[in-house]
Amino acid sequence: MRAPVHLSTFRSAACVALVATILLVWLSLGVGIIGADGDPANRMYFGVVAIGVIGAAIARLHPRGMARALAAMAFAQALIGAFALVEGLGLPWSGPAEIVLLNGFFVALFGGSAWMFAQAARGEPERGRV
Repeated sequence: MRAPVHLSTFRSAACVALVATILLVWLSLGVGIIGADGDPANRMYFGVVAIGVIGAAIARLHPRGMARALAAMAFAQALIGAFALVEGLGLPWSGPAEIVLLNGFFVALFGGSAWMFAQAARGEPERGRV
């Protein structure tokens, strides 16, 4: 017999993901993560949010699928940070250290949430199996 889905872990993962997404939107719209306020490079972060929304819809909020969606969000966030560094985006307002720290913060939040969703899914039976 499998253990039940860990509801508190699922809720914690969902809260971390939601807070991280709200912070990402707020920072990218408000002050800008890359460059000065209003820098068009910050629009890339809406792709991260879109990945999360589409991933959650496909997963139907099941923990295993949510873990994959949040891992994809963390990967996309890391790609944006790497792209900004390679292309020198945000200079002179956002230096490399700032870009690495801010993007790393969000990668950690999305990655941590993905890990918590994976922990919540440990007791869940696979889809399609009885």
